[in-house]
Amino acid sequence: MTRVLVTGVSGFVGAHVARALLEAGREVRALVRESSDLGNVPEEVELVQGDLRDAERVLAAVRGCDDVFHVAADYRFWARDTQELYQSNVEGTRHLTEAALKHGVRRFVHTSTVGTIGLSGAPQLCDEETPLLEDQFTSHYKRSKLLAENVVLDAVKRGLPAVVVNPSTPIGAFDRKPTPTGQIIVNFVTGRMPAYLRTGLNFVHVRDVANGHLLAANKGRIGQRYILGHENLSMLEFLTLLGKLTGRQPPRFRLPYSLAMLLGALDTGFSSLSRRPPKVPLEAVRMARHFMFFDSSKAVEELGLPQTPVVTGAADAIEWFERSGYFSGSGTGSERLAHAPWHPQH
Repeated sequence: MTRVLVTGVSGFVGAHVARALLEAGREVRALVRESSDLGNVPEEVELVQGDLRDAERVLAAVRGCDDVFHVAADYRFWARDTQELYQSNVEGTRHLTEAALKHGVRRFVHTSTVGTIGLSGAPQLCDEETPLLEDQFTSHYKRSKLLAENVVLDAVKRGLPAVVVNPSTPIGAFDRKPTPTGQIIVNFVTGRMPAYLRTGLNFVHVRDVANGHLLAANKGRIGQRYILGHENLSMLEFLTLLGKLTGRQPPRFRLPYSLAMLLGALDTGFSSLSRRPPKVPLEAVRMARHFMFFDSSKAVEELGLPQTPVVTGAADAIEWFERSGYFSGSGTGSERLAHAPWHPQH
């Protein structure tokens, strides 16, 4: 039985990657920080305490592993100290690639993001070859992830057998934090979404993203990027889907982008004084100006990426959020969800 190292196993995507690996019969070792919330981590996972910023701990964690799945990232639209993003996402990746080169791993799968791929101001598809323009660097997170990608691709030139995967917007169970998209679902179901923005996202079931990692390790071409995505929906279309699943009405008011920018600027400015994360980060609003529509056909054709209907992912997310108490007092129950006309069981 082969052993693999997974970083970010306590997170949304990382937890699903670990489960997919265990189901495939792999021994899974995870590098976790002392402060990590381990509620998502399967008990079969071997835990090794350490931080990506500690090169020696990273080197020790990689020792004895055949493959490395680097899923961890510092994912924030706002930080009091933006250098923290670069230390974790860029230098942490550098430590991991150096350790993988030293130990001679069979395959290195790096989890990036579609945020490193170019966007369009119109609802048209972008792919792995679409260049990211300078004015599309809307956040330090995006810039740090692009730099981390470059670290991996530079290591490929020195012999690292690495493949990069670029997940779009995953939805499904175990979104503990939750992610920004998971928070949209929670806000919608609990009646805290009075308006929406004119934007669009590419949605994908998180299990397909996890399986895409394994497929990239087995079938991906070294040095290539693969978008792990599926359905392109405008925000209103996604909220309408949620409405049909839950029986709630989607918001009718479209928030003007200029007003969203003003709210984001005020909230983010206040955060610099209060030192608390903004509820409406300005960088998130800037990103929403673009339609984040992507073409994942390369991953489908070369890797065999599964394409589970997004409605299934949304239903799985809603059911998990309810079981986990995120909808307490909202009046939405699993019985109501199960009888909704768009529930996958119908």
